[in-house]
Amino acid sequence: MSADNPSAVTVVGIGAGGWSELGGTSRGALSSARVIMGSDRQLALLPPSVTARRVPLPSPLLPALGALVEEHAGTGLAVLASGDPLFHGIGATLVRLVGADRVRVLPHPSSAALAAARLGWPLATTEVLSLVTADPALVRRALNPGRRLLVLARDASTAGTVAATVTAAGYGSALLTVLEQLGGPAERIRSGVARSWDHPPGDPLNVIAVDCGPDGPSTSLVPGLADTAYENDGQLTKREVRAVTLSVLAPVPGELLWDVGAGSGSIGIEWMRSHPSCRAVAVESSPARIDSIRANAATLGVPGLHLVSGRAPEVLADLPAPDAVFIGGGVTRDGVLDACLAALRPGGRLVANAVTVESEAVLAAAYAKRGGELIRLSVSRGSPVGGFTGWRTMMPVTIWSVTP
Repeated sequence: MSADNPSAVTVVGIGAGGWSELGGTSRGALSSARVIMGSDRQLALLPPSVTARRVPLPSPLLPALGALVEEHAGTGLAVLASGDPLFHGIGATLVRLVGADRVRVLPHPSSAALAAARLGWPLATTEVLSLVTADPALVRRALNPGRRLLVLARDASTAGTVAATVTAAGYGSALLTVLEQLGGPAERIRSGVARSWDHPPGDPLNVIAVDCGPDGPSTSLVPGLADTAYENDGQLTKREVRAVTLSVLAPVPGELLWDVGAGSGSIGIEWMRSHPSCRAVAVESSPARIDSIRANAATLGVPGLHLVSGRAPEVLADLPAPDAVFIGGGVTRDGVLDACLAALRPGGRLVANAVTVESEAVLAAAYAKRGGELIRLSVSRGSPVGGFTGWRTMMPVTIWSVTP
């Protein structure tokens, strides 16, 4: 955007090195600003020569940020951000609130870039996760042999939490490195093995590097995890059917899925595992199954799965419009199919599975009325028969898919 926009918000990235590490453009923007917002820690990094009024950012941030920015719009407003403002930073929030045409971003190296430089890790093959606001179980999705992760910490205790999380996931031998105050005079680096991590909490401004190493269980991101990956009471879309169902649902980054009659949550969970930006809502009427879904989502690294307890179609009315809907249970209930079809965004997909004669009849009627694609899937698994092996056939599943 243009730097001379009178209502512009200039977002200046700053690191632990403070003023001395800033380039001329960033220094100039802060020196000419009349109001500067930032955290107390960031504002303290500015020298006395910067005469702007200093306004601490509110906590919690989001409810008050938009109004605060508008209050000072047109007054020469600058906002301080940690490192690169558009990399897990306030810059992205401001763009969302006021529009890209009103935000001027002056980046500084991100903490992830500085950490990778210290470790010699190529960022292109290193996964970066933020636990600033997220559940630590998010780390589990990224754990696999040979993988390297950089975790942006919420506070000084995050390293201990990450060590416990990766150990519980079977990666107790992973090497953890905590990099504090990167780029500043108080920079410090500490390392240890996850299962024996005993370092006391240090500085709250830190990044945790996780080198998974060669040992530990591998968990594919491709749909069709083993049935044993899920806590369940029998209400589980089986592995082979799940893989086919998700291939028809066709997850796309950033899209939202409704998993209606979620059972053990496997469809919504594997939808979210396909890409970090995929979102899902699991709708389930059984409180016990809601607890199982929550546990499964945490174990498989997608704690952000949104759980809705109640019966469709009544509980669907207030949910955000989905890009795709899967109906795994309740298709025979009056109004469920129609409500799901009506809620879909333009171009959205609906997939419904049936294993009973009654639910299959509903899908057959819907196919006759609306078209789409109808598949009948039969799966047999090899199992012992005495001293030999025979085929044990699972219940056939009818899959109807349609793009209204």
